[in-house]
Amino acid sequence: MRDTLNPALPDARRPLPEERRPAPDAHVASLPPAPRRPRAPMVERIACWSARHRIAVIVGWLVLAGTALVAGQLLGTQSQPQYDPGQAGQAEQMLHQLNVVSPPQETVLIQARGTSPAGTYRRSPQMRSAVADVVHALQGLPRAARAIRSPLSPGGQALVSANGRTALVTFNVAGPHASADTTVGADLSVVARVQAARPGLIVAEAGDASTDQAANTLMGKDFHKAEVTSVPITLILLIAVFGALIAAGIPVLLAGSAVIVAVSLLAVPSRWLPIGSSTSEVVLIIGMAVGVDYSLFYLRREREERAAGASFPAALATAAHTSGRAILVSGLTVMVSLAGLLLTGIDLFTGIAVGTIMVVGVAVIGSLTLLPALLSLLGPWADRGRIPFLGRRRTQARPSRVWAALVRQVVRRPLLWGGSAALALLALAAPALGMRTGTPAIDLPSRLPVVQTLGQIQRAFPGRPSPAQVVVMGGDVSGPRMRAAVTALQSGASAHGVIHRPVMAQVVGDGRGLVISVPLAGDGTNSVSRHALLDLRDRILPATVGTVPGASYAVTGNTASGYDFDAALRSRTPIVFAVVAGLALLLLMMAFRSLAIPLISIGLNLLSVGAAYGLITLIFQDGHLQGPLGFTSFGGIIPWVPLFMFVFLFGLSMDYHVFILSRIRE
Repeated sequence: MRDTLNPALPDARRPLPEERRPAPDAHVASLPPAPRRPRAPMVERIACWSARHRIAVIVGWLVLAGTALVAGQLLGTQSQPQYDPGQAGQAEQMLHQLNVVSPPQETVLIQARGTSPAGTYRRSPQMRSAVADVVHALQGLPRAARAIRSPLSPGGQALVSANGRTALVTFNVAGPHASADTTVGADLSVVARVQAARPGLIVAEAGDASTDQAANTLMGKDFHKAEVTSVPITLILLIAVFGALIAAGIPVLLAGSAVIVAVSLLAVPSRWLPIGSSTSEVVLIIGMAVGVDYSLFYLRREREERAAGASFPAALATAAHTSGRAILVSGLTVMVSLAGLLLTGIDLFTGIAVGTIMVVGVAVIGSLTLLPALLSLLGPWADRGRIPFLGRRRTQARPSRVWAALVRQVVRRPLLWGGSAALALLALAAPALGMRTGTPAIDLPSRLPVVQTLGQIQRAFPGRPSPAQVVVMGGDVSGPRMRAAVTALQSGASAHGVIHRPVMAQVVGDGRGLVISVPLAGDGTNSVSRHALLDLRDRILPATVGTVPGASYAVTGNTASGYDFDAALRSRTPIVFAVVAGLALLLLMMAFRSLAIPLISIGLNLLSVGAAYGLITLIFQDGHLQGPLGFTSFGGIIPWVPLFMFVFLFGLSMDYHVFILSRIRE
């Protein structure tokens, strides 16, 4: 079959007719050989091959997507245990080796309404009866809650608030820890029935499992909303760009299939990496973004060539030669940027990095193979389904008058326009100098009932931070020397010291380990708690547990996990910035054979990142636009947000730089 992408070239495999063959001549041999046609770039050869074998490529892509989908459903995502960085993660791994699982704890709030003096636990038979009803209901479940404690239990008076108007019932959720957010649904149901029977009281439940359930439900709704709204909105925008239904549907088809393949294939790395629901959500966002971008750039270029008078095969060949190469360079740049998350050493980020790199790779492969095959199959049909109101201008890919006029002004006065843009970006970036990072106590909207209940519990029982957990392995954990070390640790605890009472120790793992609960000073997140944690790790434990021969220990808990997570981010973020920018520089130097162009591109990119940092500081830290956006600022930025913003924004904006620079280079 003739090369349909280069019809002007003769078929080298077809012999010339006898009458057209040159006659032998004595001086023909002395003529220099005809110059060879330069070999086409690899991306063009791949695209041309895909166009010639369009049916095979399309069927193969559908088979790949179907196989990945079926395999993903059969294998299922089996995420590996996720550990925090640093010493907290070491302690979590030790607990895993000891088969120790801390069950999620739930708390039921029973509180009198109003301010009547009779509305106290001692004076209110209704409150005491409600406490008994909650305990009885929890015990009567098919999978009964464990370790139920209430004011009716021995020593349970500590579960009545100082003013007597609030009582608590605490329990551990039954069943496996992994399914606690599902199991807790039965507990929530019986508590809701007690509330319905006693409208004069507040009876509400909150805790680890119910908070996780609320968060997962909220994220599931948001994820579903994104699925339902993102595709139609994307399609509407593409229709406005192309002016034809079929052409607008091609980018959505490519991006959607790339996301399906990548999400399904996540079942493979989930065998050795922590892959959670958040990974799939990020894969959807990045996959749709790059898939639509690549298709849009490719289709636009093919239309420009046809508008300039090129035949359909020639236009497709030119698009493959130019846009195909830009897509490959862009995809590699995005993947290099996303790979920066691998340098953090944080398990959750590793899974997200692998998933997003996979979806970008699949989108690039689809753009270089499936897209040329579809365009070759559709031919002029790609322009069918024109939207009457948009006319023929969109389908003919004519230059934009508005953008052309703007570019002419910029090129005529580059210093004025460039300087003004740089000053504007610097002004937007200025608030980032005052950025504060921190973690809210509950990272959920305040309108959720579970968040409101947790706030009521906190006000009635001004809480202490959850205690640090010292995990000890090796040596004789129940021997006399270890008991003496624990006694020394307990004797050093005081109400005004860095560690508080009670310090409790429990032998776990059939005598192979020891878990020591050590309350820390402070509120769990402030500098007092961090100093207490460091004092415990660096001074107190080496002088007590550390003196036992053969014993090794590590400290975890909420305070330790937060401290180690923030420390890992602080130490690794500069490395991520440097490595990502350096690799992008090398990649762009190889692509454009220039040093100035990559340096300018990376500088502009960093300026854009700084402006984005300034905006999130103004909006989410300082609280501007709280009302219109529907959130409540806690006065800081969550620590991992700046790192994620840099990686994603750097990769995607370099994506656009590569597209523009490639077109300018032509």
